[in-house]
Amino acid sequence: MGARKGIDYIERLKNNPPETWIGNEKVTDPTTHPVLAPAVNSIARLYDSQWEKEKRSFMLFPSPKSGDLVGASFLVPTSKEDLAIRRMMHQDWAEQTFGMMGRSTDFMSAMLTAWYINADFFGPYADNVRNYFEYVRENDLYLTHVLIDPQVDRGKPPSEQPDEYTYLGVVKETDAGIIVRGAKMLATAGPYADEMLVWPFHLRKPTEKDYKYAISFAIPMNTPGVRLIAREPFTRSSVYDHPLASRFDELDGVVVFDDVLVPWERVFIYQDVERVNTIWKLNSNAFTGHQTAIRLQTKLQFLAGIVMKATEMVNTNQFPHVQDMIGEITTYIELIRAAVMASEATAKPNADGIYFPNVTPLYAIRNSGNRWYPRVREIIQLVIAGGLMYQPASVEVFNSPIAKDIQKYYRGATVTAEEKIKLFKVAADIAVSDFGSRHELYERFYAGDPMFLRIQTQYLGYDKQEALALVDRLLASYNIEQTSSQ
Repeated sequence: MGARKGIDYIERLKNNPPETWIGNEKVTDPTTHPVLAPAVNSIARLYDSQWEKEKRSFMLFPSPKSGDLVGASFLVPTSKEDLAIRRMMHQDWAEQTFGMMGRSTDFMSAMLTAWYINADFFGPYADNVRNYFEYVRENDLYLTHVLIDPQVDRGKPPSEQPDEYTYLGVVKETDAGIIVRGAKMLATAGPYADEMLVWPFHLRKPTEKDYKYAISFAIPMNTPGVRLIAREPFTRSSVYDHPLASRFDELDGVVVFDDVLVPWERVFIYQDVERVNTIWKLNSNAFTGHQTAIRLQTKLQFLAGIVMKATEMVNTNQFPHVQDMIGEITTYIELIRAAVMASEATAKPNADGIYFPNVTPLYAIRNSGNRWYPRVREIIQLVIAGGLMYQPASVEVFNSPIAKDIQKYYRGATVTAEEKIKLFKVAADIAVSDFGSRHELYERFYAGDPMFLRIQTQYLGYDKQEALALVDRLLASYNIEQTSSQ
């Protein structure tokens, strides 16, 4: 089949819907449901865009297996030029969603690319990983993933929870595959995904009783026994009043596995604690970090533009403290840009001639972005201030008896009330809405606990030799007898 178009994605989803629950409502068709359809349509537009003639050079490439054109997010880079192609693809999709869809399908494609390249890591299940990557690539599937156990009792291991299958584990083996039971979180975009990749983030100091939780696999979202319990949706109906929430709300949820059959050919790790705890060796963060840094750069550019334009409308951009805070945002943007380019420029081929982006500068962005984004959201609140709160409740006010009041009191220095309110509604969607709060939470935690991420990547796993060598060089340049610089 190869790369899909939007209609292909929608048709498959319509015919194979996940079992999604929003409160007490079971969603039967996510492609038409008022809460889910806007995000579905946003994703469909991404699929369509990869076929635009002027973009095909960096959006599509011939499959090495079928010869069909497939998405560039599946491109295995054999040169730095290939890394640049992946960057252009990620950037285009990020710009189309203004960085607001953190789990657009190129994120999971990036992860699977690293798994495919390092498939030998999976030992007896290596061919399963290779075959699955090719299956997803050839069918251009949309994936979500779940890693984390539900927050029941984080002080106890999986085997000591109130029910031994509170967390996802193996119930039994069959000739056809394994039967699993329990729950995982947090399936971002799960209600409109085709498939789901599952594995535990880590198992700290497990006992033998915890081995059954050390598994990884992939299954279709509509597999019998799988159901997704969604959070409260933040989707809104009015595009004018909620220009972002009305189109880009990625619904998250907990996935329940009720004695689900996972075929053996879809098993990647099976009761193997060592592989679960060392999955970092796959270096998938190099590719996902590349994608997420590009997306964050685009998102911050968008937010910087909002603040620039809003302050121009009311002439507060002349004040030094406003200029300073906008400058702070643009500083973050340029640091991300530099890190992305450095990750490509310093990439080195592995033994098979495959280029991974240099993960070190990408880690620095991942471990900073979770602080930068909340700060930028705070800057929007500080700079636009009361302007975020006094916008009229609905665009319908322009057709009301008080329309003249709106035209007079809601205009800007040189713009009409319609122009000003339109922009300030965008700012409010980011800075003070439930949709905006969810985005701050997402940027804080989507990659894991920020403290442990920094410890693991910026201290324990960081190459300290350059720093220590400078200190050693100075200490070696003098001794206790020296009292003069001569």
